[in-house]
Amino acid sequence: MTAEPWVSVDQIAEHLGVTRDSIYRWIGRKGLPAHRVGRLWKFQLSEVDEWVRAGGADDTTGNGPPNAAS
Repeated sequence: MTAEPWVSVDQIAEHLGVTRDSIYRWIGRKGLPAHRVGRLWKFQLSEVDEWVRAGGADDTTGNGPPNAAS
């Protein structure tokens, strides 16, 4: 079994179809599973996909309608 590769902010943003800004915001405000490697954030797709399925990306803050382009 090979280890799951780590992906970058750009790759996870593309995977989820959102901007880099959304990724950084979700790390701080919504607990997006991310790991700091030096100055870089790295992600495992399985952890992020599980977080999305569990509702982590839901807009429950009441700050208006969700915007898929954010």
